[in-house]
Amino acid sequence: MKRALVFCIVPLLFLHPKCGAQDLDSLLNSLGDPDSPSYVYGTFKGTTVINGQSVELPQSGDLNFRISHRFGAVNLGIYELFGIDQATTRFGFEYGIAEMAALTFGRSSFEKTYDGGVKLRLLRQQTGPRNIPFTLTVYSAANIETLKWQYPERDNLFSSRLSYATQLLIARKFGPDLSLQFSPSYVHINLVPGPEDQNNIFAAGFGGRYKLTKKVSVNAEYFYLLPGQAAEDFVNSLSVGFDIETGGHVFQLHFTNSQSMVARGFIAETTGHWLDGDIYFGFNISRVFRLDERRKNIY
Repeated sequence: MKRALVFCIVPLLFLHPKCGAQDLDSLLNSLGDPDSPSYVYGTFKGTTVINGQSVELPQSGDLNFRISHRFGAVNLGIYELFGIDQATTRFGFEYGIAEMAALTFGRSSFEKTYDGGVKLRLLRQQTGPRNIPFTLTVYSAANIETLKWQYPERDNLFSSRLSYATQLLIARKFGPDLSLQFSPSYVHINLVPGPEDQNNIFAAGFGGRYKLTKKVSVNAEYFYLLPGQAAEDFVNSLSVGFDIETGGHVFQLHFTNSQSMVARGFIAETTGHWLDGDIYFGFNISRVFRLDERRKNIY
């Protein structure tokens, strides 16, 4: 209805000599509902920045199928084709159970880990009756490692396989091109290698996206382990890459010093050093399936 009114009235504005751009803006603003919020869309293109979660959720009734792949380290040399001969894979599913909530599930070949989580969007960046300058999402997940016990003769507990991760995802979209995210993160590991290792690990995550073209953006992500939170072998995770949108698919191509694709691994147990060539090339591919029949004609 709004488009029809504009189509009919705009020619009259140009024909009248006293009408100009200011009159057109006033008309368009008057046609809008002043009590309706103006939401910000597309803070990030996918539900992850690179490894870590973004504030984005699949829409209600949508199933997002994700394939994540990490090759071996590039410093393995020509014999391993700079890591191409080695790989780990994660298959993941994300389902929007409501506009503000989603469930996640995945299985990674890295340490044969299953992960399941819940993602809730508590605030959404918007203008209008409520001016909210950022989007706030909470992500919480549990992980189960299913590797065979190193010492099967011991009295091994199932709880020793479990770990947990919780993140606050706070992001703001600064105009059409730039988005930034801050991700305070907490990881709990039930069983650690030795008494000097921490069960509870806190980290500060930072992520960003900058659009280069309508379909391509450059992304970066960094997780800083707070002092005293991890063993000496573990370092901060740094990843850079590109998002490429092609219709219903989103390709994420990136380089990272983290081979794990679950929160426990890339936040708390990254071992790769960029300066030593411990860099893993990888990609994420996502495809959205709309399972809600009522929404098929919306797009």
